[in-house]
Amino acid sequence: MSFLELAKKRYSARSYLEKPVEREKLDIILEAGRVAPTACNNQPQRILVVNSKEGLEKISKSYKSFGAPLALVVCVDHNNTWKRAYDGKNSADIDASIVCDHMMLCAADIGLDSVWVCAFNPEVLRKEFNIPDHIEPVNILFVGYAKGEPKSPKRHDSMRKPVGSSVFYEKFE
Repeated sequence: MSFLELAKKRYSARSYLEKPVEREKLDIILEAGRVAPTACNNQPQRILVVNSKEGLEKISKSYKSFGAPLALVVCVDHNNTWKRAYDGKNSADIDASIVCDHMMLCAADIGLDSVWVCAFNPEVLRKEFNIPDHIEPVNILFVGYAKGEPKSPKRHDSMRKPVGSSVFYEKFE
């Protein structure tokens, strides 16, 4: 399968079977996150793997888990992030999102489904998982085997804006 086919195949699964993700598949997903590019290769990502019933209940206090058997809380260590010299822009959110995207696409490639969320209460996660102040939870990637039919890769034809509405050549018009 080509990369574009994989990208179109992947969709946000919001309901999961009660089937655990195999350790071998989890290890592959975590490796995809490990090799993801980060600014200046600082690798500030810190990934909290949550797959116990108790842990998933803790996650649910912060945001719904969609019944996924696995949550990967993608965090960044602010002691390790790169900052742009010109204006101090911090790469933390960008790095965490690239790592999350690599893991999300890897999951799709090995037959798993996922949904990425940022609409969670970070203070609840901090408290429930004893996350230190210099570590920031940025994304949660829920992973598992989706219930129901997968969304069609052709959905992008009608659900996405055409390329011309977001791509500009040489200057913005």
